[in-house]
Amino acid sequence: MSSIYILWDASYIWGLLAWRTAQSLSLPYRLVRGEEIAQGLLSGKPPALLLVPGGNARMKSVALGDAGMQAIRDYVEQGGAYLGFCGGAGLGLSGSEGLGLCPWGRAKFTDRMQHFVSGHIQANVQASHDLVPQSIGKEPPVPIWWPGRFAPEETGDVEVLATYTTPCDDFWVADLPLDTLPPGTFSEWESLYDIRLRPTFLEAQPCILSGRYGKGRYVLSYTHLETPDSPVANQWLLHIIKSLSGVEAPKSNVPSWDLENQPAVWQDGDLIRARAIFDDIVTIGRNHCLFFKRNSWLIGWRSGIPGANLNNLYSAIVTAVSTHPTVESKAYWQNHHSEFMRKLELFHEGVKGYLLAERLAMTLSKTFPETVSRESLRNQRAALFGPPMDSGGLYQELLDTLDELLYLQLPHGDRR
Repeated sequence: MSSIYILWDASYIWGLLAWRTAQSLSLPYRLVRGEEIAQGLLSGKPPALLLVPGGNARMKSVALGDAGMQAIRDYVEQGGAYLGFCGGAGLGLSGSEGLGLCPWGRAKFTDRMQHFVSGHIQANVQASHDLVPQSIGKEPPVPIWWPGRFAPEETGDVEVLATYTTPCDDFWVADLPLDTLPPGTFSEWESLYDIRLRPTFLEAQPCILSGRYGKGRYVLSYTHLETPDSPVANQWLLHIIKSLSGVEAPKSNVPSWDLENQPAVWQDGDLIRARAIFDDIVTIGRNHCLFFKRNSWLIGWRSGIPGANLNNLYSAIVTAVSTHPTVESKAYWQNHHSEFMRKLELFHEGVKGYLLAERLAMTLSKTFPETVSRESLRNQRAALFGPPMDSGGLYQELLDTLDELLYLQLPHGDRR
């Protein structure tokens, strides 16, 4: 067992983070699909570790199907190792859409704003555990990007490796950067508006779990230890990988990812045009205060704007343009580029109109609040991106094409 398998399905930008981590640190890896796992990929010659990136846990379970879900359970039960981040952590939990590796389930949010937190936060770690390196200290900063929550239970042999403590300087609640707010702001808002925005709901909540399932082990983390240029988190990630699988990386830090300034490598006219269209969408959003630069690889967005969806598309098209094509990806793009570009032009016009309508509604909200109806904005958004808390429309069609293209294009397995 020498390779790390990375589950590609329903991961999108988080799958790209996992791929970049493995690629940049020279880890032995292979990108795999749920269909392959369902067909027996994990048996016979199993991997050293199955890494499941963030993304949508429900969509991952659909991609795996009953056979794939059972294959993962069998793999871990027989001595395999499972490492899940965010959506991958949720997939490892118990519940109707989970693998049940961990007897705990996922907790529901009492307030949706509790989910809209991002940035680094200090963690109180179980320093004596073999999965926690002593070099990271007692309260290392770890990155979270809109995490779910664990639902602790008394049953089951579950070890909490870390709990949340204090937010760091780059921490945001929705589109509010905490370090820009004067002291006492949250208390005043709570008193005046009876709304709870301060991230105290995270304090002492578990963020990384470990346990055993049969002969194997799992680690489930709502912190993204694979975040670029987060050296302490990266160090912890590599320690976990080595402890679970015996695989040791030649390098120690995941390099920064300057997404906007990635050079064009695949000089395909349609792909270059697609990149320009997404650049235009991002520019429009920034010019009208709907988007902002969250960090070098992530676009931030005003609350209510489908920024997470656009991050998925933007990171995918930039990666496609900035990566050398393979024979398989060239053939796939040749068969799909015309239809993709047709849909992209429609999407471009629709998103421009939607974003500018959101900006107009923002401007008029105090003086003429009914000029741009909220229902009209919801309908525009649903037509482009699908229903709330789900995905669909032209967005999903474009993303599906890019997702398949990248799977065929990115170096992995035999193509490394």
